[in-house]
Formats: sequence, structure tokens, C-alpha cells
Amino acid sequence: MKSAVIVFPGSNCDRDLAVCLRDVTGTAPQMIWHRETELPHDLDLIGIPGGFSYGDYLRSGACAARSPVMQAVVKAAARGVKVLGICNGFQVLTEAGLLPGALMRNAGINFVCRPVKLRVENNQNAFTARYAAGEEVRISVAHHDGNYSADEATLDRLEGEGRVVFRYAEAVNGSARDIAGIINNAGNVLGLMPHPERAAHLGQGADDGRRVFESLLGA
Repeated sequence: MKSAVIVFPGSNCDRDLAVCLRDVTGTAPQMIWHRETELPHDLDLIGIPGGFSYGDYLRSGACAARSPVMQAVVKAAARGVKVLGICNGFQVLTEAGLLPGALMRNAGINFVCRPVKLRVENNQNAFTARYAAGEEVRISVAHHDGNYSADEATLDRLEGEGRVVFRYAEAVNGSARDIAGIINNAGNVLGLMPHPERAAHLGQGADDGRRVFESLLGA
């Protein structure tokens, strides 16, 4: 599987994601600087990592979404290339218009950093095929702006189309309907706040996140 990880000023999980992809797929991803205007044409996966792109100035992910490379990411997604946005990457995907809604300040205005319990709501996609529907897993979060918000019509549409992929199984950040991760209508763009790359082998304390990457490899 050929993959790339986009690197913005302030990314701090790019190496974590790259190491995880290398370990699971056997091939190191290409690291793409945000100023690039083109991506390799043979990519299977584009990863947008967590961190604090541009220091979270303006809004989390807003500046990164307007980086030159994101135009290439949007075009690749339209061609069917899989895109995985984790934490700040999820924020970037909403700001770029690749996913609906927005990530707001956590309820309680607290930074949340701990393992949390998630429920797999949809396993009929390339990102979660190795999970069982309804399965509960534990993956860490680390965010200050992870409160997923959207209008009721959008939330109803996401629910009705089965596009809620992960849901918090405990109180975490105030997200509407406990949404932790959603997918686009075409099924090739996933954004999620928890960090599966930080739960990819038992040496990290848990390996529940590894199956995200195994699912992608199998796809």
C-alpha cells in the first residue's frame, strides 16, 4: 500500500502516523510538506495527522485547510484515493469541505487526554472492516477542540446514511450524538478525533487502533 503523510507547521503526530503505517503495511509513507502543490499519482492513502497545525490560530485546522497541498488532497479524494484525518486532521478535513460539520471547543473548555471507550457503528467501509459492528474498543484522545457539531439536518443525514463510523461510549467532549468519527458519502474519507496510531501495538498499552490500518491494507 502506497501512502503519504501531510506535514504542516505544528504537526506533532506525523511521525507517529508514519511509523504506524510503516509497521503495519511494511512500506514507509512519503512525507509531504504543506507547501507542495502536487501529490504522487499512485497513492492508496493520504494521512493527515494530529497536532496543532499553524498553532491552531484562527480556528483549529482552518489555516492548514488553505495550504497549497490541500488542493491536491481534495482532487485526490475526488478520484477515490482514501484520506484519513486524525484529530487535527479531522478538523482540517471539515475546514476543507471534505467532511460536514465542525469541531468546536470541548464542553467544559478542558483539554482531554486519556484513553476513551468507543463503539464501532459502521464496519462496512475500508477503514473499519476488521472490526465488528457494535464492538467497543479503547483508543486515546488528546484534543481541546474535539466537540463535533452540525445542524440537526446534517446529523440526521449522517445517521441515516450510516456515516457515523465511531461513537463515544462515554462522556468525552460534548460531541453531538457522541460522534467520534464520520465518513464521506463516497466512503473514502474518514475523520476521527481519537488516535488509532497511538494504540497500534501492545507496547503502547493497547492495540485496538491497529485494525484501522489493517483494514486499509486489506482494502
